Amino acid sequence: MTTDTLTTLPNKNAKRDYEIEIFTDEFTCLCPGKPDQPDFATLKIIYTPHEKLIELKSLKLYFYSYRNREIYHEEATNRILNDLVQECAPRAMCIIADWNIRGGIKTRVTVEYP
Repeated sequence: MTTDTLTTLPNKNAKRDYEIEIFTDEFTCLCPGKPDQPDFATLKIIYTPHEKLIELKSLKLYFYSYRNREIYHEEATNRILNDLVQECAPRAMCIIADWNIRGGIKTRVTVEYP
């Protein structure tokens, strides 16, 4: 997965701790082994920025890059955290991926940095 689509903006309030919450209910990827079966998730990103902010349009394009990728729920959630931390170096970040029911099983994956 490439982070070429992710861009950041300077945080003009970097000396102050504050929290940003970002939501999307349009995240999709493909179920491994069944590439014609999409998996849907609602993502919640909560982060305390440092020097950089995540630019939202680029985040949307980054999310779209997963649409044709076969990846497990846990791996997708962890990879998103890794990529966002790499790009914006926040003070703290948490991602909650609330996956739709598949086969009668509901999955929610929460990952945190640091």
